[in-house]
Amino acid sequence: MSLTLLLALPLLGAFTGLLAGLFGVGGGMILTPFLTMLLSLTGQFPPEAIVHIALATSMGTIVFTSASSFRAHAQHGAVEWRAFYTLMPGIILGGLLGAQITGALPTFWIALIFTIFVTLSATKIFVTKKQTKTRDLPTPLGLTAWGTGIGTVAAIVGAGGGFMIVPFLTWCRVSIHTAIGTSAALGLPVSIAGTLGYIWAGLNRPELEGISGLIGFIYWPALIAVALCSIFTAPLGASIAHKMESRRLRQCFAVLLYSLGVYMLYKGVMSL
Repeated sequence: MSLTLLLALPLLGAFTGLLAGLFGVGGGMILTPFLTMLLSLTGQFPPEAIVHIALATSMGTIVFTSASSFRAHAQHGAVEWRAFYTLMPGIILGGLLGAQITGALPTFWIALIFTIFVTLSATKIFVTKKQTKTRDLPTPLGLTAWGTGIGTVAAIVGAGGGFMIVPFLTWCRVSIHTAIGTSAALGLPVSIAGTLGYIWAGLNRPELEGISGLIGFIYWPALIAVALCSIFTAPLGASIAHKMESRRLRQCFAVLLYSLGVYMLYKGVMSL
C-alpha cells in the first residue's frame, strides 16, 4: 500500500464511521468518491475498473460500520424489528443482484442512477413537514418487494441503503430516529450480500489480473484500514443523532444527499 493510502484511509474511515452512526447510512456514499480519488492517485489500478473497485470496497467496509452502528442504535431502542425482518430477505437478494449489474455498467450509468435516487430521497425528506397519516408499513410481501429494490440500488451505488430506507420508513409513519436505527440495522445484510456479489462479479476479470490485494472487485487492504477506524466513530455518530432535534436531523440528512447527488452527477458526466 502506498504512503498516500496509508495516511488517508484511517482518516477517511473515522469520518465515514461518524456519518454512518449519525445518519443511519453505511458510509458508502461518502467513501466511494474519496476512494475513487485515492485509488486513481496510486496509478496501481486500471482506470476502467477504479470506480468498480471503489464501490465494491466501500460496500465491504459497510459490513463493519453497519454492525457497529446497528448495535449503538439498538441500545437506544431505535430499531423497528418487524420492518427489519420482513425487509431483510429482499435486501439480501437485491444486494447480490445489484453487484452483478454494477459489474456490467460503465461509470456514467452508475453515477446517473446514484444521482436520481439520492435527489428524490432528499426532496422527499425536505418537503415533508409532518409525517403522513395515510400510509402504514406494507404487508410482509410488500416489504420484501421494497427490500429487493432497495438492496439492488444500494449495491449498484456501493451504499448501505440508508438514502432509501430512511425516507421509506418515515413515509410509513416511523419516527426519524427509529427509521435511522432500522436503516443502520438493514445496512448489515445488504452490505454482506453486496460484498459477496462484488467478489463474484470481479472474479476472472482480465483487467484485474496481477493486481495484488484484490479479491474480486474488493481491495482488501483499503477495506481493513477504513473499517478498523470507522467502527470506533459510528457509535459516536449514533449518540449525537439521538441528542439532535428531529427536524434539524432531517434537514442535515437531506443536504448531505443533495451534495452527494451533485458530485456523482459531475463524476458521471466527466467520464463520458
